[in-house]
Amino acid sequence: MTRIDGDADLDAREGHIRRVTVPRRRHRVVIIVVVLVVLPLLVLGTAGTWFWWQLDPPGGEGAAVQVQVQRNWGVPRIADELSHKGVIGSSIVFDVYARLKGETNFQAGTYVMHRHMGARKAVSALKAGPRIDYTNLAVPPGLWLRQIADRVGKLPGRSGAAFSEDSRNNAVRSALQPENVTSLEGLLWPDTYKVSDSEDEIDVLKIMVKTFDQNAVATGLANANVHGYGPYDILKIASLVQSEAKLDGDRPLIASVIYNRLAANQPLQIDATLIYARGNPNLRSLSNADKNINSPFNTYLHTGLPPTPISSVGKTSLLAALHPATTPYLYYVAGCGGKTLFAATYAEHLHNIATIHCP
Repeated sequence: MTRIDGDADLDAREGHIRRVTVPRRRHRVVIIVVVLVVLPLLVLGTAGTWFWWQLDPPGGEGAAVQVQVQRNWGVPRIADELSHKGVIGSSIVFDVYARLKGETNFQAGTYVMHRHMGARKAVSALKAGPRIDYTNLAVPPGLWLRQIADRVGKLPGRSGAAFSEDSRNNAVRSALQPENVTSLEGLLWPDTYKVSDSEDEIDVLKIMVKTFDQNAVATGLANANVHGYGPYDILKIASLVQSEAKLDGDRPLIASVIYNRLAANQPLQIDATLIYARGNPNLRSLSNADKNINSPFNTYLHTGLPPTPISSVGKTSLLAALHPATTPYLYYVAGCGGKTLFAATYAEHLHNIATIHCP
């Protein structure tokens, strides 16, 4: 009886142990399952919900804002700007979504967006392109390249120095530019250009050269030969005509004087080339000493044409150089009211000078 009671007591103790031990093991398993399975799912679910919330935030869009995307900005920098403007809530979500969509190259410029529009709509807005704001760039005929560069430098965010550098480093070339010439002087077409926010200095230069080349073809310059002179030399002559003539009717006559002097191997003796040699486009008077300037552009010292054109050329001057008048003239002098007086001999030239009495 005692043994049986002892066994019963042992069974009772074992039963008690079983009732305590089994629930504790199950509790630990449940905790492990929660930690290893349920909790990560909850975290992922929360993160996913947050991600989609950042893509398309509820509540509708807010007030309109302007976002300025600068040139050479990458996706992270754009994301920071959008976040700063309140367009998106998370730079990370925008960055990830843009890359997943393969949209990593956005145009520079001004975009009109809305606060709280979310990453998805922000990417779509950027993909559609910026609002195009134009600034007028007026380039009249007769400007030197440095003067054109100054005008480009006055456009918002543009540099005249960068434009000048691009115009002489072969970054852009004209179809009429000889191989040994690096300067684009005279090869930029005068016009009024509309420059967008996204166009930099080299873009402006490209369109001006392209427009020149188109007009060179349209006027017949590209394949021209006038008295043995080819397109680039004709362009030089046109730039001299542009700088010397005040009235359109005088331009073919001035062109004839230049061709006649070249044929006679006489120095052109054109004051505009001396001013160019002096390097000051605003210079209005010259001295006898200027005629001795050591420069290839000094047409008092050197016969023939200067190394390059000396200014941009308008259509009337270009046509005058392409179709000069047929005259015996070798001399001209500016008279009153912008009219030019022409002479075939030096004596006639001196007579013309003596008759000038402007009020």
